[in-house]
Amino acid sequence: MTPETSTLKPEPLAEVVIRFAGDSGDGMQLTGDRFTDVSAAFGNDLATLPNYPAEIRAPAGTIAGVSSFQVQISDHDILTPGDLPTVLVAMNPAALRANIDELAKGGTILVNSDAFDQRNLDKAGYQANPLEDGSLSAYRVIQVSMTSMTLEATKELGVKPRDAERSKNFFALGLISWLYTRPVEPTIAWIDQRFGNKELVRTANLAAFKAGYNFGDTAELWEHPYEIAPASLPPGQYRQITGNLATSLGLIAAGHLSKLPVTYASYPITPASDVLHELSRHKNFGVRTFQAEDEIAAIGVAIGAAFAGHLAVTGTSGPGVDLKSEAMGLAVSLELPLVILDVQRGGPSTGLPTKTEQADLLLAMYGRHGEAPMPIVAASTPSDCFDAAIEAARIALKYRTPVLLLTDGYLANGAEPWRLPAIDDLPDLTVEFATKPNHGDEYWPYLRDPETLARPWALPGTPGLMHRIGGIEKQDGTGNVNYDPHNHEKMVHLRAEKIARIARDIPPVEVDDPGGADLLVLGWGSTWGVAQQAVRQARANGRRVAHAHLVHLNPFPANLGEVLRAYPKVLVPEMNLGQLSRLVRAEYLVDAKSVTKVQGLPFRAAEIEAAIEEMI
Repeated sequence: MTPETSTLKPEPLAEVVIRFAGDSGDGMQLTGDRFTDVSAAFGNDLATLPNYPAEIRAPAGTIAGVSSFQVQISDHDILTPGDLPTVLVAMNPAALRANIDELAKGGTILVNSDAFDQRNLDKAGYQANPLEDGSLSAYRVIQVSMTSMTLEATKELGVKPRDAERSKNFFALGLISWLYTRPVEPTIAWIDQRFGNKELVRTANLAAFKAGYNFGDTAELWEHPYEIAPASLPPGQYRQITGNLATSLGLIAAGHLSKLPVTYASYPITPASDVLHELSRHKNFGVRTFQAEDEIAAIGVAIGAAFAGHLAVTGTSGPGVDLKSEAMGLAVSLELPLVILDVQRGGPSTGLPTKTEQADLLLAMYGRHGEAPMPIVAASTPSDCFDAAIEAARIALKYRTPVLLLTDGYLANGAEPWRLPAIDDLPDLTVEFATKPNHGDEYWPYLRDPETLARPWALPGTPGLMHRIGGIEKQDGTGNVNYDPHNHEKMVHLRAEKIARIARDIPPVEVDDPGGADLLVLGWGSTWGVAQQAVRQARANGRRVAHAHLVHLNPFPANLGEVLRAYPKVLVPEMNLGQLSRLVRAEYLVDAKSVTKVQGLPFRAAEIEAAIEEMI
């Protein structure tokens, strides 16, 4: 049996922003993900913002335990998951209280009224029931007895009431699927596949989903459902993808493109662990994963893999980069290719493990003792994590250097449509290993390529190419241990010059300028979409604003100084206290101003637009 087909003609909408919110055990992430997946298959453009509780096992029904998932779906190109939701699905009082201030005025609240008993109201800190005291008069409130109707729909299935109650998120999903005319077949097929080995769970979830869908069609709470038509996107094959998944696929692709086995060594840490989980599924692509006992061991294994001729990667978040810093210096000294993935999160220390931040830029630039420069590549969107991973691998392999790849929690967990690239469009990362002596009858491991200054890469065991390896300073050319002060200074300059020359090998920064702008918005990392949206909105209001975005943060693109000096005003939005603005002020002596946010949440376009208006 499938849900009844609605006889009501849907009203077209251009877009909608929905936020699902409930207790961390209510399945809001799964509900949002299913709605998103169906919308992606339907052809909508979309962007998501999952928001996880920072506290592990927070008491049920409390604000600290609220989990939410926001998604914007549209019939046109969009850049963000939306500033404010227009629809809030609240499964309990805590979810309502935690999210009501961010709901657009006049928006719709779809609430599980069964959860608004005195006990739950007290846990959420309500003095009175907000469904009865008039405090929600600015919104359209739809009260639905989701829990009791879920129990009613499943009572004949032999499911225990407590277990049946857990299916109420599928009731909500069914109701929202009806309201926005989502196809039901993909969700039903997914439930069958996901819970096929747990028959009672499968049948309960199916019954709840169908009950929610049919309730929407028959309850007459709305005059009609709504429909968001498919977006007009460039032709190609698309799939929904998160940043962590895109990073994983990018690393697999880099291994294929370089014809090297991939070794990924990591210690579990939020929000980077999904990369380890995903890569562990792909041994058929020559991927080796190693879950180390700690962060230091993980990068040690990765350095060993690099020495052995693998595409070596270690992944972590900010606290792990702290612990890896000494070994990162070793990788700089050894001049071996290594990718270090940092999925940034709120800090310092343990900080906000499930929340996003961009506060590791200066750590990436300077977080090692001695003069130890490293290239930095930053992804800009969830799908761009694929390209950024390949670019980080390209630089690491070509220049024989460790490279820092920066994403963040927003990119890692957020999702968007991704057009699958053609293999022929991806770069050739093929590496040539040293196979014979390069200095007469001798092998000099630090005899450099005249263009890139990269040293040769010899596989261990290659006859005649044995060489000393370690962290003590090496003699230029021979690689022998050398304590001479002039040699040390020469090696420091050579390593720095090698990184500086990468600027010749990266694209110039592109500027989106409508003409006549005197304000440039300069961003990096995950601010791309929201900054571009803010610029669009400012232009719609008659403002002339330019926008540029950085992928390469060390070295900077060769033309960045020229670009910055072309604008009297430069605004840098960052989820930190102004780290990129410090760097460009120091490097180019421009008066870059910061607009900052460190709340564990990404910017809203309106926040950046307000900063643009203030500067203008």
